[in-house]
Amino acid sequence: MINNRKLIALIPTVLLAAWLATGCYAITPFGERPSANLQPRQILAELGAQPIHVHDPSPLIRCGKQYWVFSTGWGVISYYSYDLHHWRFGPRVFHRLPRWFQKYVPANHGFLWAPDVIYFHNRYWLYYAVSTFGAHVSAIGLASNRTLDPLDPLYHWKDCGIVISSNQATSFNAIDPSVIRTPNGKMWMSFGSFFSGIKLVQLNARTGRLLHPRHPHIYSLAKHHTIEASELYHHGHWYYLFLNWGYCCRGVHSTYNIRVGRSRRITGPYRDRRGREMMQGGGSLFLGSIGPFIGPGQSGIFDDHGKYLFTCHFYNGLRDGLSQLAVMRLAFGSSGWPELILNHP
Repeated sequence: MINNRKLIALIPTVLLAAWLATGCYAITPFGERPSANLQPRQILAELGAQPIHVHDPSPLIRCGKQYWVFSTGWGVISYYSYDLHHWRFGPRVFHRLPRWFQKYVPANHGFLWAPDVIYFHNRYWLYYAVSTFGAHVSAIGLASNRTLDPLDPLYHWKDCGIVISSNQATSFNAIDPSVIRTPNGKMWMSFGSFFSGIKLVQLNARTGRLLHPRHPHIYSLAKHHTIEASELYHHGHWYYLFLNWGYCCRGVHSTYNIRVGRSRRITGPYRDRRGREMMQGGGSLFLGSIGPFIGPGQSGIFDDHGKYLFTCHFYNGLRDGLSQLAVMRLAFGSSGWPELILNHP
C-alpha cells in the first residue's frame, strides 16, 4: 500500500549511531544480523541496500542476462541490472491506462501499486493493484509480455484486463497480489490488506485470471489489525506466507515489519514458529528495522539457479526516509525456516 503524503524528517545520524553503539536494534531478523559495532552505512551495505528508489517491489525475475524488478509508481515503474549492483531505468508498463480503470476505481489516475511478475507459457505475466490510499474500492489487473527487454522487437505489454475487484460491499481489499505456480501446475494468488486480512484465490493456469470468475472461492490465510503485502513461496514440503505488519509510508517513522508462517497446504492453516495460527494473529518476526534500515516491506524471493535472493523495500534513515530496494541472500535452515544471509564485505 502507498501513501502520497510527504515523508517525515530524517532521524539524525547521531541518534542512529547511538542505537548501534548500544546494540539496540528495533527488531532483529531471522538468520544473521549486523554487528552493533558497524557504522550506519555498513549496516545498509550488509542488508543489501541498492541505489534505486522503489516501493512495494516485485520479486526479482530474469530475462536473458538481465535481472528485473517492478515497483509502485505511475504506470508501474521498472529497473534492470546485470549484476544486482548497478541499475538502469526500464520503461513503464503503461503509458496509456486501460479503460476499465475508470469503471472499477474511478479515483485512481494511474498510480499503480505492488506489482508481482511470474513467467509461464513463454510469457511474463505482471499483476498489479489499482486503488487509493485507505479505501477498499480496488482492483487487481493483469498485463503480459513476450519479453522484458525493450530492445527486443517482440516487446509489448498487453492489457489482459481485471483479475478481481473489491468495493464497499466486499469485506476484502483487492490489492497487493502475489502469484504462485505450485508443483502440480496449479496457480494461486494471495492478496488483501487491513480490512479482513490476507486472502487466497485460485487462478486459471492457462489465462492467469480467476479459475471461477463468477463464483470464486476465497480462502482466508492471515489476519491482524495492521496487515498487507503478502508473498507466497513454496520450498520443500512447505508453503511459506510472508506478510507485513505495521504502517508503511511514514518515512523514518514507518513501523513496517515482515512476518512469516508456513503450511503443508497452500490453503492453510498457516502457523508461525511457535505454532500460532496466522488467522489468529500469529506470525513470526522475519525482518524489521535495524538502525538506518527502517520499515522493511513487500517481501520477494527469487530462485536464481539454486541461489535464493530475498528482496524488499526499506526506508533509508540516512536519506530522509527514501524508500529503496534491498537484495539479500536467503537460505532454508535445518528446521526448514528461511534465514537471511548478510552481504559481508
